[in-house]
Amino acid sequence: MAREHGKILAPLNDDLVLANSGLDSLGFAVLVARLEDTLGLDPFTAAEDAFFPVTLGDFVKVYENGAR
Repeated sequence: MAREHGKILAPLNDDLVLANSGLDSLGFAVLVARLEDTLGLDPFTAAEDAFFPVTLGDFVKVYENGAR
């Protein structure tokens, strides 16, 4: 996806701050939409409490918790 948008990503790890990942807001919107298509889940609209992940690890946890 990053390649499609001409973005170069930082090395991915749990501590990577999403703002420093190389993706912009459009990139994250596309990522969330594709994950919803693949997983059938958008934990950001399904959650009662608005939580916005700061790190890649937080982002993954949102999806892990949303799948339960």
